[in-house]
Amino acid sequence: MKISYDAEVDILRILLNDAKIDESDEAKPGIILDYDVDGNMVGIEILDASKRVSNPRMIELAVTG
Repeated sequence: MKISYDAEVDILRILLNDAKIDESDEAKPGIILDYDVDGNMVGIEILDASKRVSNPRMIELAVTG
């Protein structure tokens, strides 16, 4: 999984795997879900991230189990 924030265009991107994106769908305004050819979710893009996330430059990771 990869998480990146591009401040220049204010987009937060979460890539779940390295599969090629075949289709994208705007689930809600400014939230884009990316899918591979089999319909599996590949990534999430959050447009205008600084308005939707308290601090898009900070990542907190919690692993359980």
